[in-house]
Amino acid sequence: MPPGYVKTIKEEIFYEYAKLISKAAHGSIEYGFVSDRFKKLCNEEITISGTMREWEKEKELSQECVYCGKDSDLSTDHLISKNKGGNDSSDNVVLACQKCNSSKGDKGVFEWLGLKAKDNIHRLVAGKYLKQLLALHQQAGTLDITKDQLEQKLCCNCLLPEVCKRWNKVGKLTCFCLESVF
Repeated sequence: MPPGYVKTIKEEIFYEYAKLISKAAHGSIEYGFVSDRFKKLCNEEITISGTMREWEKEKELSQECVYCGKDSDLSTDHLISKNKGGNDSSDNVVLACQKCNSSKGDKGVFEWLGLKAKDNIHRLVAGKYLKQLLALHQQAGTLDITKDQLEQKLCCNCLLPEVCKRWNKVGKLTCFCLESVF
C-alpha cells in the first residue's frame, strides 16, 4: 500500500517509479528519498526516463531472465501481453526464461508477482512497465482517479477483481489498480 500522500492513479505510478529511483541510487528503498523523488516527479522537476536511455541501459544487461536470472531457454516476454493490447515494441518486451514466461502467462507483472515480490524485479523492467501503464491510463482517461473515486470509476470496470480480493485490497489504491485497464 502506498502512503497516504499518494492519492491518484498517476501518483501511484510516480510512487512506484520513485521506489525504483531509490533502489538505483541506494541499492534499497529509502522512503525519505522515495518521498523526495515522488514530489519531484509530481512537480515535473524530474521525469520518468526516456525510451532511449532505458534501451541503452537495457543493452548492458546480461542475457538472462529478467525475473529469475536463468541464462538459458530464453524467450521474449511481453510485459503487457499481446492478447491484452500489448505490442511488440522494445518498451513492452523483455527476456524471460520459458518457465517464468509460462508462469506469468498473460497476467500483469504486479498480478503475477504479488505485493511482496513486485519490488524485487529489475529496475529497468519495472521502469518500462510503469511507462506502459502510464500510457494506458492516459489513453483510458483514468490518471486522475482518486482513492475516493476508485470504486465508482475504476473498480466497477476492473478486469482483475479477484486479485484485489486475494490480497484483501478491494477499493484500495494499490499497484493492482495500475493493471486494471488491460
